[in-house]
Amino acid sequence: MSAKKVIVIGAGFSGLSAACCLAQKGFDVTILEKKNETGGRGRKADVDGFMFDMGPSWYWMPEVFEKFFNRFGKTAADYYSLKRLSPSYRVFFKEDQNDIPAEKEKLFALFESLEKGSSKKLEQFLDEAAYKYDKGVNEFVYKPSLSLLEFADVNLLLSLFRLNMFSSFSKYIRKYFTNPKLLQLLEFPVLFLGAKPENTPALYSMMNYADMVLGTWYPDGGMYKIAEAMTRLAQELGVKILTGENVEKINVEKGKVKSVVSNGMAHFADIVISGADYNFTEQKLLKKKYRTYSADYWENRVMSPSALIFYLGVNKKVDNLLHHNLFFDADFSVHATEIYDNPQWPSHPLFYLCCPSKTDAAVAPEGMENLFILIPVAVGLEDNEDVRERYFELVMNRIELRAGQALREYIVYKKAYAHSDFISDFNSFKGNAYGLANTLMQTAVLKPRIKSRKVKNLFFTGQLTVPGPGVPPSIISGQVVAGLVEKELGSV
Repeated sequence: MSAKKVIVIGAGFSGLSAACCLAQKGFDVTILEKKNETGGRGRKADVDGFMFDMGPSWYWMPEVFEKFFNRFGKTAADYYSLKRLSPSYRVFFKEDQNDIPAEKEKLFALFESLEKGSSKKLEQFLDEAAYKYDKGVNEFVYKPSLSLLEFADVNLLLSLFRLNMFSSFSKYIRKYFTNPKLLQLLEFPVLFLGAKPENTPALYSMMNYADMVLGTWYPDGGMYKIAEAMTRLAQELGVKILTGENVEKINVEKGKVKSVVSNGMAHFADIVISGADYNFTEQKLLKKKYRTYSADYWENRVMSPSALIFYLGVNKKVDNLLHHNLFFDADFSVHATEIYDNPQWPSHPLFYLCCPSKTDAAVAPEGMENLFILIPVAVGLEDNEDVRERYFELVMNRIELRAGQALREYIVYKKAYAHSDFISDFNSFKGNAYGLANTLMQTAVLKPRIKSRKVKNLFFTGQLTVPGPGVPPSIISGQVVAGLVEKELGSV
């Protein structure tokens, strides 16, 4: 009996994850990837001796990666080496700056220096965050979230209250701390989860545990090493990866996918998993009668931010920067409002600057620096060269001020990337960079389903479905959908 054929659309982290898991179970898996390289948003660019990670740059939750590779009798170390960053990152405030220590004792001392008595409160806060992380990552996020019955276990229901699923992150952290710097520091991961702190469940304090206890890591050679490793693993498992394949249509007959059309050629399949943008897959690749969600449904979703990104090569060493740097020298609440409540180009944005050449000399020519600057911005904005240049000048003014030196005249490579690029490269709905916002009304069973209601053998994975945005959640998403495929449609 021949193996069941699986087509995976997209070779991002979730697509590669799903493909590996199903290939291990004996399925005949083919990935159709639009770009000429794998990795999706986690791809790289090599330019004049600079190696730029084009997307994700934070390596958090290392055990999620380890757990993934362990499924196949491997470890992450079989593919790349990790180092923990210490300090984890630097935060520039309006009046000064603070380095966030990797060592717990130093972290407690930092909190105590900013707010008397806060070190003891931090210990309690992190204990609760550890519980949420354990329950959230090990029990909740590996569920397909197709039904509330998945969460019907009494112990699991009781834990929902301790997980603070129904209280806001903003109110929760203010029970522990009052210092504005500490509040801003604790709220920063939430900005990238895709909602204002007051609209994000307090469950996500588990991200503070990931940050402050599990630490910030770096794979030697850059974040692309993860995509490279997963691609290699997929090929070792027999997955066929076809690049340069622009999927144009999903053919459905009698409520089942018959084939996927790419570059004018039909690829027949028993099962299809789309790791492409969920909205694009339904609205563009399927006929209307086979769509689970309407165009109006998508228009009413709360999206995570898009991003305006600058990739810079600088032909000198830059002082006063670490590998990761957060510029919190502007009002957090104003910027958040301009992303979510009143979408517009921000007046005084917070932004993130990554300088991986501080850790890894191989990503820039000798004596030079590799800079990645990211401004979170609202989705659906008009994106043009004038806007990009205006914000480039804005962030460079602030970087030069904080670094205490001129930089613009030393830039030898510059590339901007924003909404139109996300749409062109990834068919990204409204140019989003991070998928759906993790609000209470878009959590678990309230997210777009991982399985189509209208097409029996069509499944979805990635940041617009469960468990949500980010590299670790995307890798988990692929594992979850693979498990569901095997459970519902049987193994080979």
